[in-house]
Order: sequence, then structure tokens, then C-alpha cells
Amino acid sequence: MIGKIADGEARDRLIIWIRRRMAEFGITFEALAASIQHELDHPPLYRDAKGNDWNGLGEMPDWLRAAKNAGVDPAFFRIAPKQEPEKGRRGKRYVQADLFE
Repeated sequence: MIGKIADGEARDRLIIWIRRRMAEFGITFEALAASIQHELDHPPLYRDAKGNDWNGLGEMPDWLRAAKNAGVDPAFFRIAPKQEPEKGRRGKRYVQADLFE
């Protein structure tokens, strides 16, 4: 049950906590939905080993600028586009086992 909250009461408390934080910071559901849609429309193009990412919009982030100034080609951090499986391809498909399920 990774990523799921089994206890209904814990889930309810979490929802209350999230709604309070949203009210505290003035975040509306519309703004939240717009932010999620923006992330879906502009996925990250660059990512480092620490999980920092950048979608290529706006100013280059400090972590990527520092790497570039140190002589590392920004293309090193480029995320490869996901390959669509070839239609009609036969054979075994190997998948990494999830050790945490």
C-alpha cells in the first residue's frame, strides 16, 4: 500500500491540514489546478542527481549554471524523452522488480 493512507481518520486529518495550509498561504483550488496543469504541459527537461529539475522556461537555475560554469555541458543533465514501444514487436519485456511492494 505504498502511497496510500489506510486509516480513514488519518486521511481526513491530512485533508484538513492541507486545506488550512492552503488558506494560510492564500492558495485557491483554481490556482492549484492551474499549477498542476502547467507542470503537465511543461515537464522537466534537465535533472541532476539530487533531483533538482528545470523545464527550460525562465532563468537557468543555480545548480545548472554552477555545473555549466564548472565546464559540464548542460546536455549531460538532459532527460531523455520516453520511447514509445514499437507496435508489433514481440519478445520478452524486462522490467525492474519493485523491491518495496
